[in-house]
Amino acid sequence: MDASVGMDGGSATRNFLHHHHSRTSPPLQQPQISQIGTVPQLLSGGIAGAFSKTCTAPLARLTILFQVQGMHSDVAVMSKPSMYREALRIVNEEGFRAFWKGNLVTVVHRLPYSAVNFYAYEQYKNILKSIPGLESYGANKSADVLVHFLGGGLSGITAASATYPLDLVRTRLSAQRNSIYYQGIRHALRTICKDEGFFGLYKGMGATLLGVGPSIAISFAVYESLRSYWHSRRPNDSTVLVSLACGSLSGIASSTATFPLDLLRRRKQLEGAGGRARVYNTGLFGTIGQIVRSEGFRGLYRGILPEYYKVVPGVGIAFMTYETLKKLLSQGPCG
Repeated sequence: MDASVGMDGGSATRNFLHHHHSRTSPPLQQPQISQIGTVPQLLSGGIAGAFSKTCTAPLARLTILFQVQGMHSDVAVMSKPSMYREALRIVNEEGFRAFWKGNLVTVVHRLPYSAVNFYAYEQYKNILKSIPGLESYGANKSADVLVHFLGGGLSGITAASATYPLDLVRTRLSAQRNSIYYQGIRHALRTICKDEGFFGLYKGMGATLLGVGPSIAISFAVYESLRSYWHSRRPNDSTVLVSLACGSLSGIASSTATFPLDLLRRRKQLEGAGGRARVYNTGLFGTIGQIVRSEGFRGLYRGILPEYYKVVPGVGIAFMTYETLKKLLSQGPCG
């Protein structure tokens, strides 16, 4: 997930963590731009998200390779997914740098995603506050949660839609093994438009948008319940430690619940890639049925292990980077 924005201790931490860990990238943020300028916040958030994703890129690539493994392989002869064996294969066949295949697109994707998210959230929040019943935002806790939740969902959908082609290109580059069909970001964008038409850049977007709501709801519910339970038992624990722990656990819960949709998105994104024949000719639910029939229910969770492994370091690295950059940039001339 991208970096969130917000300055006030625990709530800044909470909003940043919510915004960081989900694959569908829904923002749960409350921008407060009094202590640090908007541009430094966006830069801090974007760079922190990009750095975190670069550090966990090998695990992200393993997830994608496992997720799409059942598409063109005969399931009967497929080996049991082993992270160690797959990592060895990547090093031996593609070289060590191949762990970062597709990572440049992820980095390029971060800043526009953060920017669209930030500004869309502000706009949606203003619109929602003008709706009767929600005008008590900031004073009424339930109105607060609703504005936060709906604004987060809508800005997540807007940002995901605006930057979706980059997400699709990232999947295509990451899924390439030895035969290289797409040479880089620009070549991939040009080739997809030529081979599959402009709308080829939006394959799998339905699954992405479908995952935004549940992902926000689960993250938010798990995070808030864990945090209040923890505070009731150990009120003196460090706010940062509590936020990081609860942020990681809510990330794991959200990943588990929405992983089948993520797998679906990746497979839809690869439909017809490199001139290959289509595998799924039905809609989202037809495709889920096809995967369950051919690979079993476990097929929907292919690749979830590396996904779990990257949640905790991903959240920690992003948060620490964000805090450091925020301090540095607030001391600069534009702070």
